[in-house]
Formats: sequence, C-alpha cells, structure tokens
Amino acid sequence: MLIRPRDLADRMSGTQQQPETFKLPIDAARLKAREILDQIPQAGYTVVVENWRQLPDGRIEFTKRQLPTTD
Repeated sequence: MLIRPRDLADRMSGTQQQPETFKLPIDAARLKAREILDQIPQAGYTVVVENWRQLPDGRIEFTKRQLPTTD
C-alpha cells in the first residue's frame, strides 16, 4: 500500500478521523451507504464507503471513512 506524505503527517498529528463501521440488514445498509455517498464534501474531505461484506447472519458490514481531497 502506498503511503503519501500527507497521510503520514495526519497520522502523526492525530488529526485523521477514525473510520465509522456499520452493521445493518441488507436494505438498511444500501440506504445508509447511498445517504453517505450523496453527502456534499465538507472542508477538504470526501467520504468513501469501503470494506463492504456480508456477515454470516446476513447483515452487511461496511466502513465509512473521510479522506482529504487533493485540492
């Protein structure tokens, strides 16, 4: 994995936000992911949904992360 200098600086300064994890039924997960993706980017950050997977009980687990934009 490629680590950018900005990523390293954010990690060292503690300003990088921790990812938020959701575990929801399939339909609720789709709605929540769409809600996240439709958000307007704020203050130089963009929101991504990652690590989408189905759990043994049928629920969907995914992570929401805010990444700095390259502006």
